[in-house]
Amino acid sequence: MVLLPTSVALAAVIIAVTDEVPRVLLVRPSADQDTEADALPSGEFDPAEHSSLDRGVRGWVKVHTGLSVRYVEQLYTFGNRYRDAAELHGGPRLLTVAYLVLSPEHVVTSGEQAVWRDWYSYLPWEDWREGRPAVIDEVIQPGLERWVKSSADAALRATREERVGLCFGCGKGAKRDPVLALERYELLYEAGLVAEALRDRVLRERAEGRTPAPIDDMERSQAARLGTGLMRDDRRILAAALARLRGKLAYRPVVFELLPADFTLFQLQRVVEALVGARLHKQNFRRMLMQAGIVEATGQTQATGRGRPAELYRFRREATRVRAVVGIGLPTTRAVD
Repeated sequence: MVLLPTSVALAAVIIAVTDEVPRVLLVRPSADQDTEADALPSGEFDPAEHSSLDRGVRGWVKVHTGLSVRYVEQLYTFGNRYRDAAELHGGPRLLTVAYLVLSPEHVVTSGEQAVWRDWYSYLPWEDWREGRPAVIDEVIQPGLERWVKSSADAALRATREERVGLCFGCGKGAKRDPVLALERYELLYEAGLVAEALRDRVLRERAEGRTPAPIDDMERSQAARLGTGLMRDDRRILAAALARLRGKLAYRPVVFELLPADFTLFQLQRVVEALVGARLHKQNFRRMLMQAGIVEATGQTQATGRGRPAELYRFRREATRVRAVVGIGLPTTRAVD
């Protein structure tokens, strides 16, 4: 067995919600990097310096952003061949151990160019709070239909059509599953619709000594409508983090990591909506909270600027000791209006 060279990196998807906007903390490229794409905070794992992967990623977060974070959870290890362009030219296979980090938004104090960005600017098809995103009907659906039909193999066409239906919904009464964020991004990449797919196609063709096929105006236009690209496969990692967080809302009280100690029920609902990308029914949401017993009133109120002051609540931590599942149910959204 031949052992190929490998390098291991640690990356963090740092998530916050501010003013109802879900944000991710990214690092701008340095002057000596041959890219204009932002990236997730990351760095090489050093076994001599890092006593554990967890401590290593916390250290790199501190270096890139100046933040000391509390909630850190290992997400997934990404190691697809050629995910780092250097491998196309004989470089090592890059394995990235990614972490999900939840934190209230803080001012970045590091000297590096770290910046908070709206995560839906990278995954615009995931935000249904104002209804079905126009980009689905105008770009995604036509693009995926062309991709399905492009195969001469009937069985492959059927498989592709099934995946499209599962990810984006099709037919009367079809539902959108908010947890399938990673599958949706991977489908768009495979269909060649997102910016990273166009970039990687050119890089592969150049590495093979071929003249890259030109990217036409329609490809550029549709890729621009589908959000900003990130370095390497960082947008795929972001989609995986979104899927994990949405799934975890249903059974763990992770949302409270993104809230102040005391909050109104309206604030809580808006944060959940920002994460899920869908609006919730106010009365049903509050009824579920009270039945689950995961919040309790503080006895204090907060002025809202109109009407009577809103009652303040806090997370009831005792609930985690008496119940195995403590979370907030996820809504389903009609995929077809």
